[in-house]
Amino acid sequence: MKTQFIHALALLLCLPATAQTVTKDLPYVEKGHERHVLDIYAPENAKNLPVMFWIHGGGWQAGDKSSVQEKPAYFTKKGFVFVSTNYRLLPEVDMGTLIRDVATSLGWVHAHIADHGGDPNRILVGGHSAGAQLAAILCTDDRYLKEQGVSFEVLKGCIPVDGDTYDIPRMITITETRQAVYGWPMPTFGHRQKFGNDPEKHVDFSAVTHVAKGKGIPPFLLFYFSGNPETRAQAQRLAEVLKAAEIPVTLSGKS
Repeated sequence: MKTQFIHALALLLCLPATAQTVTKDLPYVEKGHERHVLDIYAPENAKNLPVMFWIHGGGWQAGDKSSVQEKPAYFTKKGFVFVSTNYRLLPEVDMGTLIRDVATSLGWVHAHIADHGGDPNRILVGGHSAGAQLAAILCTDDRYLKEQGVSFEVLKGCIPVDGDTYDIPRMITITETRQAVYGWPMPTFGHRQKFGNDPEKHVDFSAVTHVAKGKGIPPFLLFYFSGNPETRAQAQRLAEVLKAAEIPVTLSGKS
């Protein structure tokens, strides 16, 4: 992407407001799991509009594509097609399978979103909390999307919101040190376990591991809750790595 992400996003947000149509529970895997579904919100008579692909949070163990609050209305009024996806959850599947579910969903969107008024070559990827980690890993580790025949070229931006696991080993160290210092019990299914209980997997599932110059990684707009030191530190950490790789990044703390 040649221009700054924020400038491009600002231009997109200048598009006119329109009414919204909703298509729910579209399967993105033929004869798949009940959670292999997504919802599409589009302006009426949408055609060739940019796409916002949204990944819900919930600690990788809960949450639903319906938890979007006012986002669909906001984005469709600004001229986007908004997609919210479900995916299978821990512990029913492992983290690698979970990430591949989201990649499969995005692959389906790339293949079919034109039928719903979206431009398959202008996709933004975003998510909240656990969804922020999933968005960041999809936009930095190209293995998952390559499996779906999707290149980074179609991703025009990544918008992770309030994630705390862009650098998983660092997060595990901080959390477990705090538990030990204060004498709190260690969680039986905390980040260490969720990400495979294996140091190599902890590194591999971290977005910071995969950031590199020349990969075509899209620009990042990183939001975090300013009152949460953990998400602030993780956002700053990812921003530092992105800047070092000369990837456009904007960091924004919100109260």
